[in-house]
Amino acid sequence: MARSFRLGGGDDKDPAGQHPERSGQPASLCVEICQTRGVPEPVSVAIARRLLGATLHGRGVSVRLTEVEAYAGPRDPGSHAYRGRTARNAVMFGPAGHLYCYFTYGMHTCCNYVCGPEGEAAAVLLRAGQVVEGLDLARERRAGARDVDLARGPARLTVALGITLSDNGIDLNAAGAQVRLTPRARSLPSDRIRSGPRVGVSGPGGDGAAYPWRFWLDGEPSVSAYRVSRRPS
Repeated sequence: MARSFRLGGGDDKDPAGQHPERSGQPASLCVEICQTRGVPEPVSVAIARRLLGATLHGRGVSVRLTEVEAYAGPRDPGSHAYRGRTARNAVMFGPAGHLYCYFTYGMHTCCNYVCGPEGEAAAVLLRAGQVVEGLDLARERRAGARDVDLARGPARLTVALGITLSDNGIDLNAAGAQVRLTPRARSLPSDRIRSGPRVGVSGPGGDGAAYPWRFWLDGEPSVSAYRVSRRPS
């Protein structure tokens, strides 16, 4: 049975990590994090840091997340929700705790953790990680790839985990969910977390000074290489 994802194990200087779990509902937890931080940053940015080191369990494969990117709503020119709600991005508007999947470049599926209160667009792109369970199956799905590259990049991650576009909107906390998320076991030192511009985002949203919303674990070989955008996703 899948358990609710508790955003435990706070980072250094992260007030939200000092509060015990008060609710099993991801939406209320995400709102609480925003309130306790007391800073004007999107909830997705706060949640993104907390997702590093968490484990995403797919179909027979589990991946420890080492790289993520935060995306907000109308204030974020790099977000799918920048121009408002559409049929494609509807899941991004909540409720929290669901998976937002989309198809890009005509061939790849990417997945995001939805983390805002219902009606407010907020999601974290799950960019890369290390396979920690189901290595043989991940190798089969990603034939020819080195172990370090099995889930190194958002499209590779979904292939390794067996996540497809049909998983869009899945509740990660539902009993019997085929995809679920569990928190990291302990907090991370603040110097382990690095941040910078988001990968493949063009225009103002790709400005690393204004939107340094890509987060990764320093020294992890599974973190994907940075590249400048070729075209909007």
